[in-house]
Amino acid sequence: MSEHASNPSSPDPFDAMESALSSSYNQGLTPLHPPQKSLTRVNMILRALILLIGASVVETLLYMHHQVQSGMVLIPAIFFAILLVFVLPHRIYRRWGYDMGDEQLRVLRGFLWRKDTIVPFNRIQHIDVAQGPLQRMFGLSTLIVHTAGTHNSIVTLPGLATADAEHMRETIKGHIRQDMI
Repeated sequence: MSEHASNPSSPDPFDAMESALSSSYNQGLTPLHPPQKSLTRVNMILRALILLIGASVVETLLYMHHQVQSGMVLIPAIFFAILLVFVLPHRIYRRWGYDMGDEQLRVLRGFLWRKDTIVPFNRIQHIDVAQGPLQRMFGLSTLIVHTAGTHNSIVTLPGLATADAEHMRETIKGHIRQDMI
C-alpha cells in the first residue's frame, strides 16, 4: 500500500491542484459552497435528458420520413449530454467567486464570458434570499441584491449555504442602516 493511501491526513495532490486552479480562475475570491457543484450537475442532467428526448424524436422523424441513417442525431446528442453532465458543472463551479468587503460586494462569474460585478453597499436598495426546491435539497440559497439604476440593477449570487446567505443579508442590511444615519 502506498504511503499516501495509508496516511489519510496527508494532503491529496489532486485537491491541492484543484484548489490552485480555482483560485487562479476566481482570483482568490471565496468559492461557492461545494454542494453547488452537485446542484449544477443535477440541473445539467435534467437538460441532458430534455436534449436526448428531443434528439430521439428528431431522429425517429428523420428516419421515418427521409430514411436517415440511425445515430446521425442521437450519437452527437449523447456526446454533448456527456459533456454537459461530466465536464461543465465542474468548470462552471470553479469560475464563480465572491468577496464581501467592508463597503462592497464583488461577484466574479462566467464560463465563456467573464463578468466581474462590484456593488457598493450604499447603492443597494433591497436584498432577498431565495431558495428553490433543488437548492433546499442541497442546503443552498441565492442572495439577490437590488441596486439603484436600471442597467445591471439585480445581482445574484447562487450557491451559498443558507446560513451564509442570511448572514450576508444581515451584514449588508447593517451597512445600509449605518449609511442612512
